[in-house]
Amino acid sequence: MIGVLTCWAMTRPTFKEMWQDLWPFHINQIARLVEGENVMTDNSTPHPYLGLKSLEKLVGTWNVAGPDIKGQVKFEWMEGGFFLIQHVDFVHSGRPIKGIEIIGYELPFGAEKPSDDIKSHWFGNRPDTLDYTYEVDDETLTIWGGEKGSPAYYKGTWSDDGNINSGAWTYPGGGGYESTLTRIKN
Repeated sequence: MIGVLTCWAMTRPTFKEMWQDLWPFHINQIARLVEGENVMTDNSTPHPYLGLKSLEKLVGTWNVAGPDIKGQVKFEWMEGGFFLIQHVDFVHSGRPIKGIEIIGYELPFGAEKPSDDIKSHWFGNRPDTLDYTYEVDDETLTIWGGEKGSPAYYKGTWSDDGNINSGAWTYPGGGGYESTLTRIKN
């Protein structure tokens, strides 16, 4: 038995050798966290990406009003906190619009890191499916139709208390409509 323990003690790596092997892994994990990525091991619980915190400003129930639009929207986190769900129920230009929008970072099958921008996918009571890109900060809400920089976009400004967002949709070639979100419940 002593021979086995002596052999094991002589062949086991030192702390320094173990740390040298793990160092690149830990540096990689720290760099990913700094970039806002979700870092997890096989045994850990995933945590939402840091950039999603900007969407917290939308959570709640809102009245939607404008010359051509009236109704409500509700934003709530999906379990896990990786996606925000918008429930839509309003009338726009005389047409009832009902649907849901799933908002968050995209992480396609096989990808190791999420999309750079917050994306969304719209599904409603009409046959079209729409994709958007979201930007939310303390001063503005911008929703691009499709990719960031699209000529179709909504840009609205937040009130000081964050309970009103007033802006307008702009469409390529002219057109669009004004819209105001007013929070009625957190």
